[in-house]
Amino acid sequence: MGDLQFINLNQTDGVLTAALNRPKANAFDETMVEELISVLKTAQNDDSVRCLVLTGTGRFFSAGQDVTAFNREEVSFREHLHRTYNRVITKMHGLEKPIVGAINGHAVGAGLGVALATDLRVAAESASFIYGFVGIGLSADSGTSLAMPLLIGLARTMEMAFTNRAITAQEALEWGLVNKVVPDDQLEEAVNELASKLAKGPTRAIGLSKRAIHRASMASLSETLKYEAELQEIAGRTEDHAEGVAAFLEKREPKFQGK
Repeated sequence: MGDLQFINLNQTDGVLTAALNRPKANAFDETMVEELISVLKTAQNDDSVRCLVLTGTGRFFSAGQDVTAFNREEVSFREHLHRTYNRVITKMHGLEKPIVGAINGHAVGAGLGVALATDLRVAAESASFIYGFVGIGLSADSGTSLAMPLLIGLARTMEMAFTNRAITAQEALEWGLVNKVVPDDQLEEAVNELASKLAKGPTRAIGLSKRAIHRASMASLSETLKYEAELQEIAGRTEDHAEGVAAFLEKREPKFQGK
């Protein structure tokens, strides 16, 4: 797999831990996307890896897409999604080994989508979950339009999507977005205990169970990702998105016009 620039790896007793580490907020650029895909391929093909833990460093799990990483006027939002997050989410769902999300901090936008693509999620008390997309005038992507209603229901999904309110770790637990919440200083211990238990289990049976559950509940994932990309292409060309990005970079409240 070679040296990775933005992901720290550690493997112990069958558990491969991948920590996103791209200052300041673990926001994705195409390099980190490709590195994550490489990690997922390694986890799939290496028999010594029996469980994957995905986490972040610092105060963020991931802030999602780095909006400064591409020129809005030149990018095709549709092609960008097919090249990046659609591949990541598809790989995560196709990995027939357990993936534990150690949600150490804020999970926003595409970072939320990656967090929801893990199989089991343990959150630190300081973690939060933010839809993020509408904050910069965009629509759902990274499989969130499918995963969130399955996990928390339609009404709560609409609330997260429309208001962009940060959902606390405790709310996420009550809503079913995460499996467990622990004090920040106990996150690593709690995740290691869970991941070690999974790694010692019948991972082939776990993988086949994951396949069956996804077929029953998320058979439309591929089509959903494609449709999200189509809608994002439209949203990405709006004046609101341009205003949202400008406001984000200028650290001010956006003035959306609905066009």
